[in-house]
Amino acid sequence: MRVAILSARKGWHTDQLCGALVARGATAQLLTYESLVARLGAARWLPQAAADPGAATESPPSPSAAADHRPFALDADAVLARIIPSGSLEQIIYRVDALHWLEDAGVRVMNSPRAIERSVDKFYTSALLEQAGLATPETVVCERSEDAMAAFRDMGDVIVKPLFGSMGLGMVRVHDEEIAWRVFRTLDAIRGVYYLQRTIDHGGRDVRAFVVGDRVIGAMERRSADGGPEWRTNYSRGGAVRPLTLAPAWTDMAVRAARAVGADYAGVDLLPANDGTVYALEVNAIPGWRGLHEATGIDVAAAIVDQVLRLAASG
Repeated sequence: MRVAILSARKGWHTDQLCGALVARGATAQLLTYESLVARLGAARWLPQAAADPGAATESPPSPSAAADHRPFALDADAVLARIIPSGSLEQIIYRVDALHWLEDAGVRVMNSPRAIERSVDKFYTSALLEQAGLATPETVVCERSEDAMAAFRDMGDVIVKPLFGSMGLGMVRVHDEEIAWRVFRTLDAIRGVYYLQRTIDHGGRDVRAFVVGDRVIGAMERRSADGGPEWRTNYSRGGAVRPLTLAPAWTDMAVRAARAVGADYAGVDLLPANDGTVYALEVNAIPGWRGLHEATGIDVAAAIVDQVLRLAASG
């Protein structure tokens, strides 16, 4: 079995995946998104990956590539889509379109580009979680600052998040009207979209559950770096982590959240509020797992590889 890993660069996560593939007798091929070359018409072939994942060497089109009419002649049975690097709007659309085309041509892509599109957009994710019957924080999404200000005045204490983003970057808590006005004017200047969520009292902790297929393979509790009521608990921002065994109801929530966006594997953030309500907060379809690995010792890469090999073998 041949599996191509598409990523921004070589790193800890890709090393883990390559190691798990080799351990299972599969062939791993590491490619960067920038190295993708689409050829339509008579010459449908892609430069194959060289030893350096950032480089490529050209080879003639294979008979199988010509037979299935793929514009990307990836010599792989499946693709593991990792972090899509930042770029211009055109670059991002092209990279996701490439995943769509590979999937349409019969290559198993995990996670699917559809799942990535759904989960990378916080508005779309929140809407799908609510549609799936999961508790979600009160949220307002709009384009006009006056609508955002009205929502802030109604809720009084909000978290303003970028529509696209991860690791807690770009988020700000606003509970003062003057600060709200300044934040919203800044978003006006960059023609941003306002994504506001009512602040939930959660004691400075949340839960990251890692879903693969239809099961939670592991979970951890994350606490803010200072141990206080700070609302950001991300491991990447210095948050403390510890292993956690989920209650069956929480496990069910995490699996349903991943299923809502169509993810074959996902990091699902659950927010236990001080009033006892548990919210499905976010779903990450290109999740990191270093914090979970360090907290629990679980071989997450092995579980992901087993899943993609199963899916590829099932056709």
